[in-house]
Amino acid sequence: MANTQASSGGVRVKVQRFGSFLSGMVMPNIGAFIAWGIITALFIPTGWWPNENLAELVGPTITYLLPLLIGFTGGKLLHDVRGGVVGALATMGVIVGTDIPMFLGAMIMGPLGGYIIRQVDRALEGKVKAGFEMLVNNFSVGIIGGLLMLGGFEIFGPIMSALDKVMAAGVDWIVGAKLLPVASLFIEPAKVLFLNNAINHGILSPLGVDQVADAGKSVLFLLEANPGPGLGLLLAYMFFAKGAAKRTAPGAAIIHFLGGIHEIYFPYVLMKPILILAMIAGGATGIFTFVLFDVGLVAPASPGSIFAILAMASRGSYLGLVAGILLSAAVTFAVASVILKSSAAEEVSLEEATQNVSAMKGKQSYASALVTDRLDKVDHIIFACDAGMGSSAMGASVLRNKVNKANLPIKVTNTSISNLPKDAQFVITHEDLTERAEAQAPNAIHRSVTNFLNADYYDQLVEEIKAERSKIS
Repeated sequence: MANTQASSGGVRVKVQRFGSFLSGMVMPNIGAFIAWGIITALFIPTGWWPNENLAELVGPTITYLLPLLIGFTGGKLLHDVRGGVVGALATMGVIVGTDIPMFLGAMIMGPLGGYIIRQVDRALEGKVKAGFEMLVNNFSVGIIGGLLMLGGFEIFGPIMSALDKVMAAGVDWIVGAKLLPVASLFIEPAKVLFLNNAINHGILSPLGVDQVADAGKSVLFLLEANPGPGLGLLLAYMFFAKGAAKRTAPGAAIIHFLGGIHEIYFPYVLMKPILILAMIAGGATGIFTFVLFDVGLVAPASPGSIFAILAMASRGSYLGLVAGILLSAAVTFAVASVILKSSAAEEVSLEEATQNVSAMKGKQSYASALVTDRLDKVDHIIFACDAGMGSSAMGASVLRNKVNKANLPIKVTNTSISNLPKDAQFVITHEDLTERAEAQAPNAIHRSVTNFLNADYYDQLVEEIKAERSKIS
């Protein structure tokens, strides 16, 4: 049984890592997608202020700029700027070799270019004579990049074009057959396993951009980003839960719905996994409503805030958007309320759930581990999450305020797991992401949380640090 659990955990971590890599190519460029979405919404013939001259920006941006940005970022993830340059060159070959926006090709050719130039650089390391380094470096990028451009144009371009058309046709068929709500069976559980960014930015966003190019809007941008189900869940906790979960739910609801940080509600589902049924029911209701009203967005809504969604809404979509969000929240609230009320007698608090998780996983509890760590030496605590912008930022904010009030000379920051420095001292992550963080920063003190807004948890940490520092003063 233990081996089975370890194996499943390893598979989950690998899937998370792969999903994080996919989203890592798109997320840094979300601002560019939003800029393109705004220009599209305003100036295309069906936009708010049609303008034939300004609308000329739309085509080249989606055809060239956005895929090149993704390709560059994918290559850079593997081999810094040199990898980015080769990744962009490889992506250019695929773009010219097709007649559709080549986001899928960019997500393949970009990392491929970065990987190949990394291997070439490693093979040449220490073998180049002094004075020839710059010459070799420049020509290796030029030769490898040129070959990949040719390969992208002649080989990968047609393949990627055919694959993209098959995927787009599949999505169109699902939408036409009114089966899109079924996607909630996969999206909602995957989100809770911290694959939300991979789903939204790694899969749905590129397909959605293709649809916008043809129809001026896409419902795919709403499948993961809809804040309604999360709002309904947190409202149910506000009324029918107890303990820390009940106390923190109102603040979490505000952060989730207005701030667009969906990761905030994931621990509330993990506390009682059967609540995933409520999330699926709400998500399916929202999608059904969106399809029924034929609404969509013109660009990804990132973060998934009600404000971002309304800002990216296509003309004439507001009624259907609001209806879908409210109905999905209502259905999730209704189902979650029944589940929470029926299990009130056996409900455990957020603190107890945290302790139970530690016991089940056979790990040291947070409190017992603290006394063995040299907390008196810590002067920098890093919160890490998948993207480095959502839940980690909230946790860092809460702890930073407590550290400042305690007058402790400790810096508290947040980042993505992939950007954790190797010399990190103290890292805090959600328990589902800790294994990846440990691999990225093996020498750091690692702590797992089930809720980034658990103030009691951070109070305990501050007290332990103060106690350790007092021993040496």
